[in-house]
Amino acid sequence: MWKRFRKETAVKPNPEEYEEKCELLDVLIVLFLLGYFDLRFADKTAFTFQPNVPYGWIRKGQQQGIPSRKGGNLNVFGLMNYLGELTTYQSTKPVNSQTVINWLDDFASTLKRMTIVVIDNVPWHVSKEIEDKIKEWEELGLFIFYLPPYSPHLNTIETLWRKMKHTWLKPKNYINKETLHEGVNCILKNYNAGEYKINFTIKVKCYDKIV
Repeated sequence: MWKRFRKETAVKPNPEEYEEKCELLDVLIVLFLLGYFDLRFADKTAFTFQPNVPYGWIRKGQQQGIPSRKGGNLNVFGLMNYLGELTTYQSTKPVNSQTVINWLDDFASTLKRMTIVVIDNVPWHVSKEIEDKIKEWEELGLFIFYLPPYSPHLNTIETLWRKMKHTWLKPKNYINKETLHEGVNCILKNYNAGEYKINFTIKVKCYDKIV
């Protein structure tokens, strides 16, 4: 059996906190699958002129590279669940806590049922400004669940970003800023349809204990 290897963080998470958070996340996933609430995995990624296409094929004698250069930045913040529902926000400007607050404020205003948002511990997610908003969001039905530090592999939306950058975006999308942004938005608009679809295999250790 083969499994994709992944990059590891330079710092390892605290083992006890990691185990505790993983168990809690398992419970949340099961309760989401049973229909108790919505569970969204959220994160921000940047699409730039530095392509992530891992390899490709071209006729012998016609080899050419994909230019890699600075610029073209498009920051995308996504909130995704296992059912293929995806909400995204984007900006060509740097992202900070206020940017995330604006996006989560908008997302919270659209909720029709209680929603738990799973996010990591980057500085703009754990700032004082974010902390001051948590109670307000909870009154609107939006709750924040922080992953253990240094555990990006636990955030399921990373799979979406990887698929977009390594598979779905093509060399032609990196010609200029317009083609890059158009390619990203085409994928986001058509996510969960046709070629832009991810069939998740969900494995949780605690399922039998809960149900």
